Amino acid sequence: MTDPITPLPSGPIGTFDSPDAVLDAVRSIYGRNTAYLRDRFAAFTRGVDDHKRCQAGYPYVKLSTASAAAVDTRLSYGFVEGPGTYSTTLTRPDLFDRYYREQFTLLLRNHGVPLEVGVSDEAIPIHFAFPNGMHVEGDLTPERLATLPDLFDLPDLARMDDTIVNGTYEAALDAVKPLALFTGPRVDFSLHRLRHYTATAPEDFQNFILFTNYQFYVDEFIRMAREIMEPAADPDLATYRRQYDRFVEPGEIVTHNRNLGDVPVNGSKPPRMPQMPAYHLTRPDGNGITLVNIGVGPSNAKTITDHIAVLRPHAWIMLGHCAGLRSSQRLGDYVLAHGYVRDDHVLDADLPTWVPVPALAEVQRALETAVERVTGLSGYALKSIMRTGTVATIDNRNWELRDHREPLMRFSQSRAIALDMESATIAANGFRFRVPYGTLLCVSDKPMHGQLKLPGMADRFYRERVDQHLKIGVLAMELLREHGMETLHSRKLRSLAEAAFQ
Repeated sequence: MTDPITPLPSGPIGTFDSPDAVLDAVRSIYGRNTAYLRDRFAAFTRGVDDHKRCQAGYPYVKLSTASAAAVDTRLSYGFVEGPGTYSTTLTRPDLFDRYYREQFTLLLRNHGVPLEVGVSDEAIPIHFAFPNGMHVEGDLTPERLATLPDLFDLPDLARMDDTIVNGTYEAALDAVKPLALFTGPRVDFSLHRLRHYTATAPEDFQNFILFTNYQFYVDEFIRMAREIMEPAADPDLATYRRQYDRFVEPGEIVTHNRNLGDVPVNGSKPPRMPQMPAYHLTRPDGNGITLVNIGVGPSNAKTITDHIAVLRPHAWIMLGHCAGLRSSQRLGDYVLAHGYVRDDHVLDADLPTWVPVPALAEVQRALETAVERVTGLSGYALKSIMRTGTVATIDNRNWELRDHREPLMRFSQSRAIALDMESATIAANGFRFRVPYGTLLCVSDKPMHGQLKLPGMADRFYRERVDQHLKIGVLAMELLREHGMETLHSRKLRSLAEAAFQ
């Protein structure tokens, strides 16, 4: 008979001076404590009930330093601000192994002191001990389910807020300070939400994210990705395609790259499409490209970025359609946002509207270069199809039906050249979560000039522009990846008292 699984008690288990040793210790704690919870829950579903509360804590990592770090001042993360003790709870070391190893490496290198690893007092909710979701509806009676809170910890929203990332967290003078922007429970909450909203696993999300608000872009991305999975006779094209190993669609439908071997497609289409389906063109290093169709509106834009942010992507970019506000614009012209008017309102409580959301040079350059390469235009000629300026984002799709005097005055005063419902939300949440962001829109209608988005016009416009626009977005992400992460994670996104983890 095997020994019963027992949880590790709260407290330190050791200090370590190598990133691999730190990560191994975190894995050990997380693996044992979640296995204990799953084991006890399995017994609970079988009717075994010893009336003892089953509790196990998240692993934590802690840094204590008596001096400020002498770091490369060009860096935007990987160090703490000054003397003190800093700590965070961690989750899913299987998913975040590369990310955690990088953060541990930088902390050890920059501060020259070992990291403490231990078991925190923060209990792992029973739902989060099941990475793929806990399904109990068919196994337990309502009466049995009602006793669940008496035996297991459940997710507590009061313990997974965004005060750290919002910069509103206030610790006592000598208290332990945050080492990361997100705690273990906050990360787990979003990982489970991602699966729900996108019908794909968090493991499939890549470090470069494209957001769109139209199905046409999804259709073209699917076509492009499936083509990349096919063998190519041209050596250069085959080399390009081999960097991507899989294409993952909702329902965990996986198409493997036939340039790397002949593996059949697996998975099945979900019975219904999720609210915001995601599609992943994956690379073994996680630096592939994910496309998410967020639909229309700032609420969806905030919801999905709230959750994707815990994956710590390297960049996200909005590719969508907009209303052109200037008479000189034509349908199909591009708009590269360098500023935003935030009339979306969904982030006002988390990021006040008086906070500027600056354009990030690295992302702007990548987008402009991608437009040049795909269109074949550059310099002064590029101005004939692309305009850089302010994008206004609103939460009222039918703003045209209001008295025009007030919105027209606001557009004029802000120098806005385009109007949409998602871009400022995507950018503002990128600023808030320290995720590099950008926006490239395509003018699909000009409501103030009598060119409305009508079915016949839309069909012709989509056929001509969607393919080119998506290629620009994909190329921009590949350029950002080639440029390197050191400069992409801009110091513009650091706050005064920033957490060490990127």
